[in-house]
Amino acid sequence: MSRAALTLPPQLSPAAAESNLQRVSRFLALALPLCRAHTVEFYTRGLWDRMVEPRPDAVLEALRRPLAEASGAAEARWDDDTFSNVFCENSEKLINVHLFALSAKYCSLSSLGVCTPLEDILEALRGDSQGTTGIKTDEFMNNKKSHEVQVMSELVVNIANYCDIKQVIDIGSGKGYLSSFLSMQYNLKVYGIDSSNVNTNGAHERNRKLKKHWTAYQSRGKANLKSQRLEKANDRPVESEVKCKAINGEPLNNDSSLQSQDQMAIQDLVPSCGFTGIATCEMSKQTEADLVAWTQSDENKLSEEVLAILNILPADAVEVSSSQCNCRELCEEDKAQRKMASLKAKVSKSSESNLYFPLTSCITAETELSDIITDLEDCMMVGLHTCGDLAANTLRIFTAKPEIKAVCSVGCCYHLLSEQFENQEECSNEVWGFPMCQYLKDKGWCCGRNARMSACLALERVAVGQMLPTESLFYRAVLQVIIEENYGVTKSDRHVGKTFSKSSSFVDYVRKSLKKLELDDSKLPDRCIMDYYEKYKHRMNELEAFNMLKVVLAPCIEVLILLDRLCYLKEQENIAWSGLVKLFDPVKSPRCCAVIALKKQSCF
Repeated sequence: MSRAALTLPPQLSPAAAESNLQRVSRFLALALPLCRAHTVEFYTRGLWDRMVEPRPDAVLEALRRPLAEASGAAEARWDDDTFSNVFCENSEKLINVHLFALSAKYCSLSSLGVCTPLEDILEALRGDSQGTTGIKTDEFMNNKKSHEVQVMSELVVNIANYCDIKQVIDIGSGKGYLSSFLSMQYNLKVYGIDSSNVNTNGAHERNRKLKKHWTAYQSRGKANLKSQRLEKANDRPVESEVKCKAINGEPLNNDSSLQSQDQMAIQDLVPSCGFTGIATCEMSKQTEADLVAWTQSDENKLSEEVLAILNILPADAVEVSSSQCNCRELCEEDKAQRKMASLKAKVSKSSESNLYFPLTSCITAETELSDIITDLEDCMMVGLHTCGDLAANTLRIFTAKPEIKAVCSVGCCYHLLSEQFENQEECSNEVWGFPMCQYLKDKGWCCGRNARMSACLALERVAVGQMLPTESLFYRAVLQVIIEENYGVTKSDRHVGKTFSKSSSFVDYVRKSLKKLELDDSKLPDRCIMDYYEKYKHRMNELEAFNMLKVVLAPCIEVLILLDRLCYLKEQENIAWSGLVKLFDPVKSPRCCAVIALKKQSCF
């Protein structure tokens, strides 16, 4: 079905997108002091009394009900004026935790209604065509990655078909999970670009293994074919055998070639694909272009077993199958033309599993893709969990380059975003990851690293019982006090890393951490270390309550970033459709929302 015959679902208007952005930014402007406070500093500096009026136990109690609502209960009706009742106007303290939680929920993606349902866009892109089935990703990926790749690849291939493009550029491709699946399952030509040479080498190795995995499917198909040929040979009536002999005018014995056996199997298994034993003379009149086009369009509709059958056909199978219809008087030109079409179709099939090309390059907003990809053609850009500025740069490249007709980007690692108004001393001409849209730029909006770090927290996981690492945070906070009071160190370029998981006790944790920081731990006896532990242990609920407040705010900060990107796309004149689409189960994959855009048809 042509693009003109398909209608994409309604999209959020530029005015509606900006209105929702204003609403979210208004609430977050009030909550920024909480957002920007570092967990360790909040605890060690005694910031609770300065920022939160209710006691920690009261905060935890008040948050229980809204968290349950966030996981699926009825949405609350809310008014923007309610925001002003959440924080004290004079002290800026949080005074009403219940309203705080409900206001945060009111600013979530689900409550704002700014997302286009995945089902709606897939239905619009597909038209009357059906989805394909094939290899199962969970055989060579973990559950999370399998879920992400299957969902996103289905959307990507439908967008590619809608835009009539065959080339995909996967930005920040990592080890090539999405890239390799798109190429093997959907025969798309995929370039996976990653800045890490280690990842690119890993992608090459995974690609090699996946080809082997794919070959196993083909081998399985060949085995099934052989079995079915034997069954068909045993069950085929005598009349059919006589008819087949009469077609060629030659006797057929039990030692018939693999070529004719394959043709008979194909005739029985996939009669609609055109490889029949009694082909019409009209088939011989197909042009080279028609035959190649048929191969490319119809092959995607075949199941994996049928693909395996087609892959074992001899190189001249098309020519032979059509030569069995008394068309031997064909002129030499027609024969040469059909031979060329057959060979091209065969070459196309033999290279289907080698259409993924991992490349190493650092992508910025100024990157010229034609310098990296020499055969760049009309294509779409995708990114599955592109880190920090890479997600923003993907959108900028998409809007600037005429060859790129569509984009589907799922960002992550918001704490790695660069912010224009965070460090005023930085060069003003640099391209920043946030903000992107004009509204937030005019407001001079700045989240701050700690707030962006909070955006990476997973409310849905906490809501279903996956608790926050409170004890490890407590260890880290008390360690900070020990270091400052005993060593006079407030900042260090070194990190303690994952020391908590490798420690048997708090004393063991402190000693291992001090060694990592290259500080002399011999000056601290065990008793002294445990005194610090006992001194702060009764305040652990402060840490837990503060983290829960940040978890509740996390979706709002993420929405601000996503709406900023969407509003940026709405500002561009060459965009036909843009929207936010929730792709993944947020419990399996917390960064679950994609920014999607398609260019106007006049840009094609």
